[in-house]
Amino acid sequence: MTVTILLFAGLAERANEREIQITLPDQATVRDLLDAVATQHAALAPLLGSCFVSVNQEYAAPDRVLLQEDEIALLPPVSGGEDPRFAITEEPLSADKLVQLVSNPHAGAILTFVGTVREFTKGQRTVYLSYEAYAPMAVKKMKQVAAEIEERWPGTQVAMQHRVGNLQVEEIAVVVAVATAHRNESFEAGRYAIERLKQIVPIWKKEMWEDGSEWKGHQQGPWDPISKYEEGGQ
Repeated sequence: MTVTILLFAGLAERANEREIQITLPDQATVRDLLDAVATQHAALAPLLGSCFVSVNQEYAAPDRVLLQEDEIALLPPVSGGEDPRFAITEEPLSADKLVQLVSNPHAGAILTFVGTVREFTKGQRTVYLSYEAYAPMAVKKMKQVAAEIEERWPGTQVAMQHRVGNLQVEEIAVVVAVATAHRNESFEAGRYAIERLKQIVPIWKKEMWEDGSEWKGHQQGPWDPISKYEEGGQ
């Protein structure tokens, strides 16, 4: 069946239209609908985690079964919700999604940093990593890093997301994307972003080795970011 979905506010802006059509199997649910939107309209995918779905002008649960004649709307949060550029999530990360979030007509360069789980650290074999974060503060500090970058490199667009939970070798733990007018700025801003994230964003990882485990936190606490960065601090 084919259903029409009404869009509003930032969703309509990103899709560049007020309604979209989605093809679904019979007996599809609201959850299936969101999966289909993410697949068939990739530009909306980064925003879906903070949206609601209404069916016939009532908020709908994820397991609500849909009918072709239903009036369906995809609703952004009333107050604008969370900024999708900055997130702590248990879901797999995608560099492509972050590129979409920072891409803009003024950008001549988009740089991404993708941090993955490596198998060996100082001779010890990692079985998997377990990440934990103080999520509200982590998102706040990510936004602070973006503000620092905007002050240092005006016009830069930044997105950063970090995954939590158990991650296997080669899985993506963190993605940072920066969009700038010129390539030199993208290299500089991108390095600043990941180093600053490691310094002040409250995220910890438990290294699960073949012969033991250890919790590690890389944040160093507050200090003057510009002077420390210029001195080459890590």
